[in-house]
Amino acid sequence: MNTPVSLEELGPRICIMGPSNSGKSTLADAISRKTALPVVHLDLLHHLPDTNWVPRGHAEFLRLHADAVSQERWVMEGNYTKCATERLARATGLILLDVPVTVGLLRYIRRCYSSTPRIGGLRTGRENVTWEMIKYITLVAPENRLHHKRVYDQVRLPKLLLKSPHDVEACFQRWGLRT
Repeated sequence: MNTPVSLEELGPRICIMGPSNSGKSTLADAISRKTALPVVHLDLLHHLPDTNWVPRGHAEFLRLHADAVSQERWVMEGNYTKCATERLARATGLILLDVPVTVGLLRYIRRCYSSTPRIGGLRTGRENVTWEMIKYITLVAPENRLHHKRVYDQVRLPKLLLKSPHDVEACFQRWGLRT
């Protein structure tokens, strides 16, 4: 973990990015409970409610994203790089979860067999393991990780890079967060 940043230093608009199944939703939810910042799960904006990951129309998603970003206070989790520039322009802090691919893959499989609803999920019941998602996590996400790291390096905001589950747990402890 890099130089510790306090939760207060990240300000009232915190952006959390990272690969699928890295813990973005869980961290955003915990920060929201601690700070009373409204949490925005971008997956819920991007996909139609009560569907199995059916995307909204592009214009509708961008409108919902712009509305969410324009608010004065939020903790927003998700990547959706097509609109990250607007999000980061309004953000007061950035957290990048850069956990290894194996962590994301194991969490995905565990999530699909869990009876507990996923934080930030679409509330469609238990998800099934799909080859499409496994390919995404193992083949696409590593390239996205490189892009996210470049974005992180360029952003001039208070920021925190968490590279392992141990780093995330240490952050939870330091900030007094609960899952």
